[in-house]
Amino acid sequence: MPPTTLPPRTLVTETALVLLLSLGSSAIYSILSIIRSLQSTTALNHQTSSLNTAQATQSWLALTYQLVGVALGVVPALLAIHLLAREIARPTRYLGIDASRPGRDLLWGMGMAALIGLPGLALYVVARDLGFNTTVVAADLGSHWWVTPVLLLSAAQNAILEEVVMVGYLYTRWSQAGWPLPLVIVCSAVIRGSYHLYQGFGGFAGNIVMGLILGTVYLRTRRVLPLIITHTILDSVAFVGYALLVGHVSWLS
Repeated sequence: MPPTTLPPRTLVTETALVLLLSLGSSAIYSILSIIRSLQSTTALNHQTSSLNTAQATQSWLALTYQLVGVALGVVPALLAIHLLAREIARPTRYLGIDASRPGRDLLWGMGMAALIGLPGLALYVVARDLGFNTTVVAADLGSHWWVTPVLLLSAAQNAILEEVVMVGYLYTRWSQAGWPLPLVIVCSAVIRGSYHLYQGFGGFAGNIVMGLILGTVYLRTRRVLPLIITHTILDSVAFVGYALLVGHVSWLS
């Protein structure tokens, strides 16, 4: 762990502020969302959670909204790297976000995607059928030519934001603050699950497990890039797969 002159209280405060500007605020809104959903007279599995929705009817404006959302969505990750750069000369190299091991990173990423993806899909279907999860509409952008590229960009943006902040940055700062590693892993995973609560309890549990797996792999490899690859693959399959198969596969709706 790189040395720091910042006291533990400052480190924890910094992480809290970064989270509240990004995924922490998403967690708060997701908690409110699941409370609202549970207050409804409609069963949870008859409610929908929509991702990647069109923000305008004109194609060019809808595309602009999506591209701006992707660009702004990675800013918290850039902020986290900037904060680490005050004490770490090459923070991206320290976090393992570089091209020094492309083959190994890709294999790790693909392997973890296979390990997480199929059980995660099964958990979603079972949780929804049991009434513990909403029906997730993973893509609702219409039939424009740019839909697939935008969904792939959205997947990459989610992956960069979540893995840089939730793993690379938080693991570094909380470890520097003196937290034991089991506490770091569990806290990060629970926050990850919390900002998916809007989907229901299946999404909450599944993302906690995903966080535990990715965090454990990071501690072994000390590289965030394989996690980004894993997350990008999972979201790409979910987003693009939904857009292509909805209306043709019964359990998607």
